[in-house]
Amino acid sequence: MRFPRPRSLAGQLFAMQVVLVAVVVAGCALFTYISDGRQAEQAAQRQAGAAARAVAVAPSVREAVDDHDPSKVLQPYATEVQRSTGVDFVTIMDTHGIRWTHPDKAQIGQHFLGHIEPALRGKTFYETYTGTLGPSVRVVTPIHKGERIVGLVSAGITVDEISARVRSQLTALFGVAVGALVLGGIGTYVVNARLRRHTHGMNATELSRMHAYHEAALHAVREGLLMLDGQRRIALINDGGRELLGVSDEDHVIGRNVAELGLPSPLTGALLATEPRVDEVHLTADRVVVVNTSPVSGGERRGTVVTLRDHTELQAVMGELDSERGFTQALRSQAHEAANRLHTVVSLIELGRADEAVEFATAELELAQALTDQVVAAVGEPVLAALLLGKAAQANERGVELLVSDDSSIDDGLLPESLPARDLVTILGNLIDNAVDAAQGTLHARVTVTARACEAGLILRVSDTGPGVDPAHAEAVFQRGWSTKPAGPGGRGLGLALVRQTVLRNGGTLTVTESAEGGAEFTANLPLPTVADSGSAVVPAIPAPLGETETSSREAANGAAPGGTE
Repeated sequence: MRFPRPRSLAGQLFAMQVVLVAVVVAGCALFTYISDGRQAEQAAQRQAGAAARAVAVAPSVREAVDDHDPSKVLQPYATEVQRSTGVDFVTIMDTHGIRWTHPDKAQIGQHFLGHIEPALRGKTFYETYTGTLGPSVRVVTPIHKGERIVGLVSAGITVDEISARVRSQLTALFGVAVGALVLGGIGTYVVNARLRRHTHGMNATELSRMHAYHEAALHAVREGLLMLDGQRRIALINDGGRELLGVSDEDHVIGRNVAELGLPSPLTGALLATEPRVDEVHLTADRVVVVNTSPVSGGERRGTVVTLRDHTELQAVMGELDSERGFTQALRSQAHEAANRLHTVVSLIELGRADEAVEFATAELELAQALTDQVVAAVGEPVLAALLLGKAAQANERGVELLVSDDSSIDDGLLPESLPARDLVTILGNLIDNAVDAAQGTLHARVTVTARACEAGLILRVSDTGPGVDPAHAEAVFQRGWSTKPAGPGGRGLGLALVRQTVLRNGGTLTVTESAEGGAEFTANLPLPTVADSGSAVVPAIPAPLGETETSSREAANGAAPGGTE
């Protein structure tokens, strides 16, 4: 058996409001009816009282009272007063209650039906009494002649007449009540129709369940979700959004403008933009965030839905992958060159020139191993050593010589856990890539890398022979999107921004100056608690350089990663 679906919230409110309007209108109508009945009775009393007092003080009435036949004079007068004042009867009587006038002439001379005692004592009083004309609201007042009471006057309006007046008012009241009910019903229907559209016809239980699902989904989704209203104020933000934007739970950001959050200017600009943004990469204080914005319209205001994805870990992994890929390419190039050299050795042996074959093989082996031995001896950290070897091969293939300075020294295991090798790859890898780009195509293109652990901390320095950096742009080069080269499909200007973010996250400093060779020199200084605590740095023995001249150094680099083609 299927139970009927509960009425929607809008329908329930409509029914309740219709009943409420009907009850209010009915209550007002009843109150008005009772009030009008009372007011009609009071009006009848005032009308009858005014007529009775006017008759009692009339000089002609006082004169006629002493006549031997008062009815002859008073009956026409009472009839005229009755007609002009709108009362149903005007009865003039003596002090014994014997009528001198009455609307029914047959009642003249009969005893008045009602109370007259208060009037005989000189008081005017009101009462409702059933007389010859039926129930009536009447007034009895004395007629004074000097100090004496010489007669009484009673004027009244029948209850039927009062009821007729109330009924006429009730008809108008009923029309007003029906009109109010119709207008209230129409207004209620219009308001609830709008409510029905906004609630999609759901009842209270469904709305409550949807709200619970909504809250659960917001807290469960790891991606950041941000909803802005038409004034770019935050209307909603989930846990992921707070984490990615660096907003704590104690910060009351709902209702605040995005510009007040203290985010980096490019990210703030993307959130405030009116046009859609798709997969834009931005940097916060310690994260790489991919931003998507979608303007929406609904109701009276336009708003924006913003989704945020964390690419910090992905960016770091990609940096490590690039270093591993570079190392692999270097091995591939060396394998190719080793095959060529082996063929040369075999050919020399076949030609009977064994001594020259041994000499050639020995020289090539020394050249191929020299740079690898130097890097491994100076940089004991395996990830950095692999990065330097891979970057050396890549630089050599692009016609750039990569050298490791003589004072480079990092022992394996020296770096603390608080400084992961992934961050070092991000810093050194991006600096070397930018340096190779800058040095490529220059005379004696060269990039020099220094990686040294000392009491001041870990120093990573990369210098090149490129055009250098304009001092006016010394700060701008670290901003997201800044680059001297045209943007490609993936955009440019992210590498140095990532380097600065990583350095600052680890409590270090990053500077750019002019190198001794005229190019740019980037220096990252990272604190090393273990080094500072020990008071001295362990500097391993540095192998002697391969040669004192530039040519010998270039030959060493070429031996490690020749640039021949297959």
